[in-house]
Amino acid sequence: MNDIAQRIHDIKANLPGNVELVAVSKFHPKEAIMEAYEGGHRVFGESRANELVEKARSLPDDIEWHFIGHLQTNKVSTVVPYVKMIHSVDSERLLIKINNAACDTYRQVDVLLQLHVALEETKFGFTLDEINELLGTGLLDRLNMVKIRGVMGMASNVDDENRIRQDFMAIKSAFDALKVKYFADDNDFNIISMGMSHDYEIAVECGSNMVRIGTTIFGEREY
Repeated sequence: MNDIAQRIHDIKANLPGNVELVAVSKFHPKEAIMEAYEGGHRVFGESRANELVEKARSLPDDIEWHFIGHLQTNKVSTVVPYVKMIHSVDSERLLIKINNAACDTYRQVDVLLQLHVALEETKFGFTLDEINELLGTGLLDRLNMVKIRGVMGMASNVDDENRIRQDFMAIKSAFDALKVKYFADDNDFNIISMGMSHDYEIAVECGSNMVRIGTTIFGEREY
């Protein structure tokens, strides 16, 4: 087993069985992805549209690509033909654009609503009130090719573990509130994507069932 595959194996061995690992391969070469692939991993995350497309076109077809970065509306039609899931839906306009592009390509796209709970103003995402306002308009009925699967969020980039835990609990609480109000009968609304290399263990303790890990697997970015 190569080093990258071994790291993935070690991480998965310590994750609860219900937690899915997205190996964040952004800024890493295709050779590194193939090392993970040869070890049996299939779910990878990218944050730049052109990089994702270039990799998806040249790597095995059974890879499940997740777009995890901020997605500009003018890049939606670029990524939709290749992605299984978009983690970073942060506006009504983007959600509608994704649905339109999915209709054009005749393929359903799973999405997560990004919540902003962190201290940094530079991070993107909805507040819970904004999501309630969005979903209260009946938008769900108009999304015929987009499936809202859950929420995504990031904790504040601080050393204070209590603040990190507080942020993750806020995301989990928002998920629970949305589940009860809008998705009580939808078994597919079941994903809480939170936790990265430096904080995923806390995220899992707080209810995450999808973690996005890059540096711990692939090392520092290569380009």
